[in-house]
Amino acid sequence: MTAHTQEMSIHEVERAWMDEAIGLATNSVKNGGGPFGALIAKDGEIVAIGHNKVTSNLDPTAHGEVSAIRAACQKLDTFSLEGCVLVTSCEPCPMCLSSALWARVDRIIFAADRDDAAVAGFDDRKFYDLFEKKPAELWPMAIERVDMPNRTAPFDAWLAKSDRIDY
Repeated sequence: MTAHTQEMSIHEVERAWMDEAIGLATNSVKNGGGPFGALIAKDGEIVAIGHNKVTSNLDPTAHGEVSAIRAACQKLDTFSLEGCVLVTSCEPCPMCLSSALWARVDRIIFAADRDDAAVAGFDDRKFYDLFEKKPAELWPMAIERVDMPNRTAPFDAWLAKSDRIDY
């Protein structure tokens, strides 16, 4: 396998993982949770999944990314997720980004961004502003956006849900 072929297959795997994260987020809305889903992958395999449980668990820290990080740490029997990728349906909020840093995740990829989230009522810009005042060299991991045509599907489902609990 050439380096180019291998790179293409990694790209395809990451897009499949992203589709999974978007599906987790959309299903979360259907099942009473918020429109966010995430997974942790290591060595080309999905280790754990998570979705937003803020309102269902009455836990403001139960974001999709944090739920996936918690599940991965339990499954791998470690507090360090070195060698892992966090794949999330939306750009991590500052809390989730901090959690990924504490977990030592190697890389984060996301589809929807903070502006997509704001359209659906999840506007965390004042929190991002706190972090963006720090030098970029403080953040040791790569954070990349994956262009997905269905990136706003969880938010569309959220906005269409008449009995949602806004938070």
